[in-house]
Amino acid sequence: MPNDASNPVTIVLGFDYGTKRIGIAVGNSLTGSAQALDVIQNINPDQTHQKIKELIHEWQPSCLVVGLPLHPDGAEHAMTKRSRSFGQQLGKQFGKPIHFIDERYSSVLLEQDSQYQGALDSHAAGLLLEQFFRERS
Repeated sequence: MPNDASNPVTIVLGFDYGTKRIGIAVGNSLTGSAQALDVIQNINPDQTHQKIKELIHEWQPSCLVVGLPLHPDGAEHAMTKRSRSFGQQLGKQFGKPIHFIDERYSSVLLEQDSQYQGALDSHAAGLLLEQFFRERS
């Protein structure tokens, strides 16, 4: 995603999906960096949808990035399917392109640092976005 006069800065929202919590971060293609935004308690589907809708309206992202959990060997498992389904639903509901990013080690890196306790999911979403930007530069 190189930037020039014909390719303006792209805003992207990232999601670290979990059955209990969804971490959300925002990033932009100019800096290739991301910032943790919020953690949504994934208890009530209507409330979850409403909060995501509000964030998409506020940030107007050009696309959405969803973490794809995999086994260390790259094999898929039950959460991989749930995350993929979550991303596909986002794409349909909000009409945004969806990109899936391997998230095998994003949370593991953050769990070792006490400064991320309580906001681990949103910071993991930020790492996913930064990886997304690196892979496209």
